[in-house]
Amino acid sequence: MVPEVTINEIRQFIADRDWRQFHTPDNMAKSISIEAGELLECFQWSDEPRDGDWEHVHEELADVMIYCIQMADLLGVDLDEIIHSKMKKNAKRYPVELSKESSAKAE
Repeated sequence: MVPEVTINEIRQFIADRDWRQFHTPDNMAKSISIEAGELLECFQWSDEPRDGDWEHVHEELADVMIYCIQMADLLGVDLDEIIHSKMKKNAKRYPVELSKESSAKAE
């Protein structure tokens, strides 16, 4: 899913700054939440980004993704594997025949 070159770029950025010491699971989870809040703030009071600033939206989305990739790397989990596993669970929980055009889920 995420190209190895991208993961390696993130790893190198962290290594060059000796930041790994700060990248504990709790700090990564906090950072993901904080950045997600900043992404949400782009749409506060509107369906469009504040001042039409899509670049800012892209930057905040990238921040969320970078922290998610860092956390997965820290935990030693394969992003493709955990995403595919979760999608299988979602498919069972929200079958098409029950959930199409609806948020209904299986009992």
